Amino acid sequence: MDVRNELKYILGKEAITLTKMAELMTEKTGRKYTVNSLSGKLLRKSITLDETSELLDIIGYHVEFVKN
Repeated sequence: MDVRNELKYILGKEAITLTKMAELMTEKTGRKYTVNSLSGKLLRKSITLDETSELLDIIGYHVEFVKN
């Protein structure tokens, strides 16, 4: 699974830009997120599971681990 493409797909489906997501992440966590920092994390594949979980929670999704 490519986290970057999955997250960008979900954000697109929910009509949320990376700029808006960065603002929402900053509000929720109190840590400064910019469109560049968020985009960079996705490009470098360095976004943490906690950050991914927070991002998804903001837009009403969650991470689920399912055994194959």
